[in-house]
Amino acid sequence: MHDKYFKNGAASIFTFEINGTSEDAKKFTESLKLFSLLANVADVKSLVIHPASTTHSQLSEEELPSSGITPTTVRLSIGTEHIDDIIADLEEGFNAIK
Repeated sequence: MHDKYFKNGAASIFTFEINGTSEDAKKFTESLKLFSLLANVADVKSLVIHPASTTHSQLSEEELPSSGITPTTVRLSIGTEHIDDIIADLEEGFNAIK
């Protein structure tokens, strides 16, 4: 699928849903060691945010979808760290919510 939509390479910002609850999404973001918990994007360092509890926290759970956010949305901005370190950190985050 990546090759179909990103023929010239992917962007460095990814948004996805955690399978689980809002608490699982927060736990995932808080379990990462390499990623900084910041709302910035496109930095040289890797960043992670749970929009429902940070940038969009003023919205109710009913209002979140109208802005493209759910309680389990996570946003990553991939930095310039070594890819093996990034992948290992993400694996730790996913393992924290299993």
